[in-house]
Amino acid sequence: SVGKSTLLTTLTGTRSEAAAYEFTTLTCIPGTMKYKGARIQVLDLPGIIEGAADGKGRGRQVISTARTCNMILIVLDSAKPVTHKKIIEAELFNFGIRINQAPPEVKLIKKDKGGIGYQEAAAQTRGMSADVCRAVLREYKISCAEIILREDITVDQFVDVIEGNRSYIPVLYVFNKIDALTIEELDILDQMPNYVPISSQHKWNLEELMEEIWNRCNMMRIYTKPKGQIPDYDEPVILHAER
Repeated sequence: SVGKSTLLTTLTGTRSEAAAYEFTTLTCIPGTMKYKGARIQVLDLPGIIEGAADGKGRGRQVISTARTCNMILIVLDSAKPVTHKKIIEAELFNFGIRINQAPPEVKLIKKDKGGIGYQEAAAQTRGMSADVCRAVLREYKISCAEIILREDITVDQFVDVIEGNRSYIPVLYVFNKIDALTIEELDILDQMPNYVPISSQHKWNLEELMEEIWNRCNMMRIYTKPKGQIPDYDEPVILHAER
């Protein structure tokens, strides 16, 4: 009932069942949003509950799909407690999704012999040291490896590097139904990072939402120019800038 289905319909024109009760969406509903010449696929996924990362409420299927995306929009009812946000963040973390983080700059090379080599290219102030490194590697039964830390990291980040199966995905919090809030409540909401306030029913602030999606997906347009002709400004080639 946070308005995911209404938002999908508004952005893409694809009809997704909407109702006043929770968990209306029971399966993945795809749609295509057109913006700046790009066709961006948007998926309306079923809501998740606490314990979803362990399989409750088909949660593993839902989060597995989210893990393959370039970006995740977490749609929240702005009139409900922010505790829902914390629950979703915890479930994504437990499933190996690191939101709004970059992969740690750590080089880990496993070897057949030679023991553990440990180097710090940046000062470590968040818990890492040679002894901690060796203790963690021992837990994973790694006895020969070369470790180079190029940034200040935590032990949890080092564990993520060893596991090697984490997904680093940008997340944008979409607070829907702002038409039900007062100006004072909106000012409190404005202190939160990585968020966009909208009203999908009244189509408020959707342009800013689409611009944020474009920027955080880090896309760029390339216009082709056949030899001897003017560039084609109608159908650009859309690529991810980091690739």
